[in-house]
Amino acid sequence: MLHSPEMGANGGGLMNTALLLIDIQNDYFPGGAMEVPGSVAAAERAGMLLAACRQRRLSVVHVRHVSKRAGAGFFLPDTPGAEIHAGVAPVDGETVIVKHFPNSFRDTPLLDHLQSLGAERLLICGMMTQMCIDATTRAAFDLGFQCLVAADACAARPQGFGGRTVAAEDVHTAFLAALNGIYAKVLPTDELVAAL
Repeated sequence: MLHSPEMGANGGGLMNTALLLIDIQNDYFPGGAMEVPGSVAAAERAGMLLAACRQRRLSVVHVRHVSKRAGAGFFLPDTPGAEIHAGVAPVDGETVIVKHFPNSFRDTPLLDHLQSLGAERLLICGMMTQMCIDATTRAAFDLGFQCLVAADACAARPQGFGGRTVAAEDVHTAFLAALNGIYAKVLPTDELVAAL
């Protein structure tokens, strides 16, 4: 249980929990500038996790990438593609952090914000598994947070190297497998929701 007496409970236990929704933005969806396979299904699961956290009054932080990289083709400033997807749109009172690098902590107020909340455990979901989810989870672990990643609320793109192409599903699985154990506990959304 996420809120067992040993692990603490949000709002009164030893360990507060916050939800991080990372880069669930329009450009990653069908018709966007950088479509991610499985983005629709992952966003639906992220929406379930978001609803459960709202119901339990857990802290919610939306992270949105705005590209400043020369030659970038997506998440461009002031474009619809850079906006958070409607399925997980922030509501009043929820924090939105804007980042410019894969690691959500780099050059952002995220760490200070989480510390101000007293957060010690992070529920992490979003896109892409092999990029911003991986970078942020590893950084969070190094900063002392306990991390739980919602496996089916994340999605990846195919990758290529050395003349070989790795399918999106295999990229997703490999990166989650690397995170699971030391850096995070990786679980399906249903299990995380049931344990809240």
